[in-house]
Amino acid sequence: MADFTAKDVQALRQSTGAGMMDAKKALTENGGDADAAAKWLREKGLAKAAGRSDRDNSQGTVAVSQSEGTAAIVELKCETDFVAKSDQFTSLVQEMAALVVAEGEDAASTKSSAIDDLKLVLKENIELGQVVRVEASDGQVIDSYVHRQDGRGVNGVIVVLDGGTPELAHDVAVHVAFTKPTAVRRDEVDEALVAEERATLESMTRAEGKPEQAIDKIVEGRLGAWFKERVLLDQGFVKDEKTTVAALLGDTEVVRVAQVVVGG
Repeated sequence: MADFTAKDVQALRQSTGAGMMDAKKALTENGGDADAAAKWLREKGLAKAAGRSDRDNSQGTVAVSQSEGTAAIVELKCETDFVAKSDQFTSLVQEMAALVVAEGEDAASTKSSAIDDLKLVLKENIELGQVVRVEASDGQVIDSYVHRQDGRGVNGVIVVLDGGTPELAHDVAVHVAFTKPTAVRRDEVDEALVAEERATLESMTRAEGKPEQAIDKIVEGRLGAWFKERVLLDQGFVKDEKTTVAALLGDTEVVRVAQVVVGG
């Protein structure tokens, strides 16, 4: 019989999150060697985790990190909000965000072993989601914002401006978090999508019996409202709806907007 005690079993359970019988079997199979037993359990745990890989993991946590002209957003996905807001989960994703700022987007994958450990301990389909790293050039300003809900980040934004101030970039980032624009400028919206919407609005306007000579003007007005829903510069600023984001910015140019939303 392998040489180990009840305390060894308990220590292995605490370090791996395994059940008592699994911990005893792991120590037995590995001659009482705790490190080998932990590896054995992890391998078995990963086999079980693979069986969970088809489970929906639309929950998760978003972390943002920023340092000296560089910012990053990292998303870690899981199955439930209970796991998403746990200390182990939120600590890992924040650590990954800081690592991406320091070393680049590929650095997130170096934490794959830590993610595998969480799969074993938390027993959910956990995987790395979106990873974004943004650098500001000389003369540009960068700032970020993360919207938190129930102790976890659910919506992370990075904004880079040419001109302006970090405070202005932060205000725009907050705005983006709440309005979720899909484009910065109108010319970034897919032309085919615009043409389809214009045709739909024209058909709708004609069906309403509007005068022929007024149709073009009505359609353009409605198309403007459609753009306002999805184009950042057209939107009314969240802190003052009477002021558009374009007016708020003045001569300041939006260089880049990055946004990651849990489940998005």
